[in-house]
Amino acid sequence: MVETQTPKSLCKLLAGNPYPGRGLAVGFTPDGKSGVIVYFIMGRSANSRNRIFEEVESDVYTRAYDESKVEDPSLILYAPVRTLLVADYFYVIATNGDQTDTVFHALKDGKTFESALATRCFEPDAPNYTPRISGLLRCSKQNEPDYTLSILKSADAEGHYCNRFFYDYPKRPGAGHFLSTYVTDGSPLPSFSGEPVPIDIPGDVQAFAGDIWENLDENNKISLYVRKLDLETLASESVLINRHGRNEGSAT
Repeated sequence: MVETQTPKSLCKLLAGNPYPGRGLAVGFTPDGKSGVIVYFIMGRSANSRNRIFEEVESDVYTRAYDESKVEDPSLILYAPVRTLLVADYFYVIATNGDQTDTVFHALKDGKTFESALATRCFEPDAPNYTPRISGLLRCSKQNEPDYTLSILKSADAEGHYCNRFFYDYPKRPGAGHFLSTYVTDGSPLPSFSGEPVPIDIPGDVQAFAGDIWENLDENNKISLYVRKLDLETLASESVLINRHGRNEGSAT
Protein backbone atom coordinates (compact mmCIF):
# COMPACT_ATOMS: atom_id res chain seq x y z
CA MET A 1 0.00 0.00 0.00
CA VAL A 2 1.43 3.38 -1.04
CA GLU A 3 1.06 6.15 1.53
CA THR A 4 -0.70 9.08 -0.13
CA GLN A 5 -1.39 11.29 2.87
CA THR A 6 1.12 13.88 4.05
CA PRO A 7 2.23 13.20 7.65
CA LYS A 8 0.61 15.53 10.17
CA SER A 9 1.63 16.92 13.52
CA LEU A 10 0.14 14.78 16.30
CA CYS A 11 -0.03 17.83 18.54
CA LYS A 12 -2.05 19.76 15.95
CA LEU A 13 -4.39 16.78 15.56
CA LEU A 14 -5.05 16.78 19.30
CA ALA A 15 -5.26 20.53 19.83
CA GLY A 16 -8.83 21.73 20.33
CA ASN A 17 -10.29 18.22 20.42
CA PRO A 18 -12.11 17.79 23.75
CA TYR A 19 -12.21 14.01 23.68
CA PRO A 20 -10.31 11.68 21.34
CA GLY A 21 -10.50 9.17 24.22
CA ARG A 22 -7.53 6.84 24.29
CA GLY A 23 -4.79 7.37 21.72
CA LEU A 24 -2.01 5.22 20.33
CA ALA A 25 0.86 6.04 17.98
CA VAL A 26 3.83 4.03 16.69
CA GLY A 27 6.68 5.14 14.47
CA PHE A 28 10.40 5.81 14.09
CA THR A 29 12.74 8.70 14.89
CA PRO A 30 14.15 10.81 12.04
CA ASP A 31 17.53 9.03 12.20
CA GLY A 32 15.80 5.66 11.85
CA LYS A 33 17.66 4.29 14.86
CA SER A 34 14.78 4.18 17.35
CA GLY A 35 11.16 3.13 17.50
CA VAL A 36 8.63 5.28 19.36
CA ILE A 37 5.43 4.26 21.15
CA VAL A 38 2.86 6.80 22.40
CA TYR A 39 -0.17 5.95 24.51
CA PHE A 40 -2.52 8.28 26.39
CA ILE A 41 -5.80 8.02 28.24
CA MET A 42 -8.54 10.55 28.87
CA GLY A 43 -11.64 10.37 31.04
CA ARG A 44 -15.04 11.99 31.52
CA SER A 45 -16.40 9.95 34.44
CA ALA A 46 -15.04 9.91 37.99
CA ASN A 47 -14.16 6.23 37.55
CA SER A 48 -12.12 6.90 34.39
CA ARG A 49 -10.39 9.91 35.89
CA ASN A 50 -9.31 7.99 38.98
CA ARG A 51 -6.25 6.51 37.26
CA ILE A 52 -2.50 6.83 36.90
CA PHE A 53 0.16 5.08 34.82
CA GLU A 54 2.88 3.15 36.57
CA GLU A 55 5.98 1.77 34.85
CA VAL A 56 7.22 -1.55 36.24
CA GLU A 57 10.49 -2.60 34.62
CA SER A 58 9.64 -2.63 30.89
CA ASP A 59 5.86 -2.77 31.23
CA VAL A 60 3.23 -0.13 32.00
CA TYR A 61 0.07 -0.53 34.07
CA THR A 62 -2.97 1.61 34.76
CA ARG A 63 -3.57 1.84 38.50
CA ALA A 64 -6.28 3.42 40.62
CA TYR A 65 -5.16 6.76 42.02
CA ASP A 66 -7.56 6.36 44.93
CA GLU A 67 -8.52 2.70 45.39
CA SER A 68 -11.44 3.60 47.66
CA LYS A 69 -13.16 5.33 44.73
CA VAL A 70 -12.93 2.52 42.15
CA GLU A 71 -16.41 1.71 40.81
CA ASP A 72 -15.73 -0.81 38.04
CA PRO A 73 -12.12 -1.87 37.25
CA SER A 74 -12.99 -4.11 34.30
CA LEU A 75 -12.32 -1.65 31.47
CA ILE A 76 -10.03 0.87 33.17
CA LEU A 77 -7.27 -1.20 34.83
CA TYR A 78 -4.96 -3.13 32.51
CA ALA A 79 -1.41 -3.21 31.12
CA PRO A 80 -1.33 -0.84 28.13
CA VAL A 81 2.31 -1.61 27.29
CA ARG A 82 4.18 -4.93 27.54
CA THR A 83 7.41 -6.19 26.01
CA LEU A 84 8.42 -9.68 24.97
CA LEU A 85 11.51 -11.39 23.58
CA VAL A 86 10.76 -14.49 21.49
CA ALA A 87 13.59 -16.14 19.54
CA ASP A 88 15.07 -13.37 17.39
CA TYR A 89 12.21 -10.92 17.84
CA PHE A 90 11.71 -8.23 20.45
CA TYR A 91 8.13 -7.01 20.61
CA VAL A 92 6.56 -3.93 22.14
CA ILE A 93 2.80 -4.35 22.51
CA ALA A 94 0.57 -1.35 23.21
CA THR A 95 -3.22 -1.41 23.46
CA ASN A 96 -6.15 0.31 25.14
CA GLY A 97 -7.30 -2.71 27.15
CA ASP A 98 -6.63 -6.19 28.42
CA GLN A 99 -6.08 -7.39 24.86
CA THR A 100 -2.45 -6.47 25.58
CA ASP A 101 -2.26 -9.72 27.55
CA THR A 102 -4.11 -11.62 24.82
CA VAL A 103 -1.45 -10.55 22.30
CA PHE A 104 1.42 -11.14 24.75
CA HIS A 105 0.46 -14.75 25.44
CA ALA A 106 -0.28 -15.48 21.78
CA LEU A 107 3.14 -14.25 20.67
CA LYS A 108 4.78 -16.17 23.50
CA ASP A 109 3.07 -19.31 22.21
CA GLY A 110 4.25 -18.75 18.63
CA LYS A 111 0.97 -17.33 17.34
CA THR A 112 0.40 -14.00 15.59
CA PHE A 113 -0.86 -10.55 16.48
CA GLU A 114 -3.75 -11.04 14.07
CA SER A 115 -4.79 -14.44 15.40
CA ALA A 116 -4.74 -13.10 18.95
CA LEU A 117 -7.05 -10.21 18.13
CA ALA A 118 -9.35 -12.48 16.13
CA THR A 119 -10.47 -13.75 19.53
CA ARG A 120 -11.42 -10.26 20.75
CA CYS A 121 -13.91 -7.57 19.79
CA PHE A 122 -14.86 -4.01 20.81
CA GLU A 123 -15.57 -3.17 24.45
CA PRO A 124 -18.99 -4.13 25.90
CA ASP A 125 -19.90 -0.58 26.91
CA ALA A 126 -23.14 0.11 25.05
CA PRO A 127 -24.09 2.46 23.48
CA ASN A 128 -20.48 3.53 22.75
CA TYR A 129 -19.03 0.08 21.93
CA THR A 130 -15.57 1.57 22.32
CA PRO A 131 -13.12 0.24 19.72
CA ARG A 132 -10.12 -1.77 20.84
CA ILE A 133 -6.98 -0.18 19.38
CA SER A 134 -3.71 -2.11 19.40
CA GLY A 135 -0.16 -1.72 18.12
CA LEU A 136 2.82 -4.04 17.74
CA LEU A 137 6.40 -2.85 17.13
CA ARG A 138 8.71 -5.64 15.91
CA CYS A 139 12.50 -5.54 16.18
CA SER A 140 14.85 -8.19 14.81
CA LYS A 141 18.54 -8.34 13.88
CA GLN A 142 17.59 -10.40 10.83
CA ASN A 143 14.83 -8.16 9.45
CA GLU A 144 14.00 -4.48 9.20
CA PRO A 145 11.81 -3.26 12.09
CA ASP A 146 8.15 -2.68 11.29
CA TYR A 147 4.82 -2.30 13.05
CA THR A 148 1.16 -3.19 12.80
CA LEU A 149 -1.83 -1.23 14.05
CA SER A 150 -5.30 -2.66 14.57
CA ILE A 151 -8.76 -1.42 15.41
CA LEU A 152 -11.71 -3.66 16.35
CA LYS A 153 -14.99 -1.82 15.85
CA SER A 154 -18.69 -2.51 16.11
CA ALA A 155 -20.16 -3.05 12.65
CA ASP A 156 -23.63 -1.91 13.69
CA ALA A 157 -25.32 0.39 16.18
CA GLU A 158 -26.54 -2.53 18.30
CA GLY A 159 -23.12 -4.13 18.78
CA HIS A 160 -24.06 -7.43 17.11
CA TYR A 161 -21.03 -7.72 14.82
CA CYS A 162 -17.35 -6.81 14.95
CA ASN A 163 -15.14 -5.51 12.15
CA ARG A 164 -11.41 -6.13 12.56
CA PHE A 165 -8.91 -3.98 10.67
CA PHE A 166 -5.12 -4.45 10.49
CA TYR A 167 -2.54 -2.08 9.00
CA ASP A 168 1.09 -3.06 8.38
CA TYR A 169 3.80 -0.41 8.06
CA PRO A 170 7.54 -0.60 7.24
CA LYS A 171 10.14 1.52 8.97
CA ARG A 172 10.08 5.09 7.68
CA PRO A 173 12.44 7.46 9.50
CA GLY A 174 10.61 10.38 11.09
CA ALA A 175 7.17 8.92 10.40
CA GLY A 176 4.47 6.97 12.23
CA HIS A 177 0.72 6.47 12.50
CA PHE A 178 -1.94 7.41 15.04
CA LEU A 179 -5.23 5.83 16.15
CA SER A 180 -7.71 6.98 18.79
CA THR A 181 -10.83 5.37 20.14
CA TYR A 182 -13.11 8.30 19.28
CA VAL A 183 -13.31 11.14 16.80
CA THR A 184 -14.33 13.61 19.50
CA ASP A 185 -16.88 14.04 22.29
CA GLY A 186 -20.51 13.06 21.78
CA SER A 187 -23.39 10.88 22.95
CA PRO A 188 -22.89 8.15 22.01
CA LEU A 189 -19.19 8.73 21.44
CA PRO A 190 -18.35 8.61 17.70
CA SER A 191 -15.79 5.86 17.02
CA PHE A 192 -12.59 6.55 15.11
CA SER A 193 -13.14 6.12 11.38
CA GLY A 194 -10.86 5.55 8.43
CA GLU A 195 -7.23 4.42 8.38
CA PRO A 196 -4.58 5.32 10.97
CA VAL A 197 -3.42 8.90 10.48
CA PRO A 198 0.20 9.35 9.26
CA ILE A 199 2.13 11.59 11.66
CA ASP A 200 5.59 13.07 12.10
CA ILE A 201 7.80 11.48 14.78
CA PRO A 202 10.52 13.75 16.24
CA GLY A 203 13.77 12.58 17.82
CA ASP A 204 13.46 14.29 21.21
CA VAL A 205 11.12 12.08 23.27
CA GLN A 206 11.08 14.46 26.23
CA ALA A 207 9.96 17.42 24.14
CA PHE A 208 7.52 15.25 22.17
CA ALA A 209 5.82 14.03 25.35
CA GLY A 210 5.62 17.56 26.72
CA ASP A 211 4.04 18.88 23.53
CA ILE A 212 1.48 16.05 23.40
CA TRP A 213 0.49 16.61 27.03
CA GLU A 214 0.17 20.34 26.45
CA ASN A 215 -2.23 19.79 23.53
CA LEU A 216 -4.49 17.21 25.19
CA ASP A 217 -7.71 18.72 26.56
CA GLU A 218 -7.00 20.19 30.00
CA ASN A 219 -10.22 18.90 31.57
CA ASN A 220 -10.13 15.34 30.24
CA LYS A 221 -6.48 14.29 29.99
CA ILE A 222 -5.41 11.68 32.56
CA SER A 223 -2.08 10.02 31.70
CA LEU A 224 0.51 9.85 28.92
CA TYR A 225 3.35 7.45 28.21
CA VAL A 226 6.02 7.82 25.50
CA ARG A 227 8.83 5.31 24.94
CA LYS A 228 11.84 5.58 22.64
CA LEU A 229 13.46 2.21 21.90
CA ASP A 230 16.95 1.88 20.40
CA LEU A 231 16.49 -0.69 17.62
CA GLU A 232 20.06 -1.97 17.88
CA THR A 233 20.69 -2.18 21.64
CA LEU A 234 17.02 -2.31 22.80
CA ALA A 235 17.87 0.35 25.38
CA SER A 236 14.86 2.55 26.09
CA GLU A 237 14.05 6.04 27.27
CA SER A 238 10.57 6.80 28.52
CA VAL A 239 8.45 9.68 29.75
CA LEU A 240 5.39 9.16 31.94
CA ILE A 241 3.05 12.01 32.87
CA ASN A 242 0.10 11.65 35.24
CA ARG A 243 -2.58 14.20 36.00
CA HIS A 244 -2.64 12.80 39.52
CA GLY A 245 0.38 11.83 41.54
CA ARG A 246 3.98 11.77 40.42
CA ASN A 247 5.46 11.85 36.95
CA GLU A 248 8.28 9.55 35.97
CA GLY A 249 10.91 8.96 33.37
CA SER A 250 13.40 6.17 32.89
CA ALA A 251 16.35 5.06 30.84
CA THR A 252 17.38 1.40 30.61
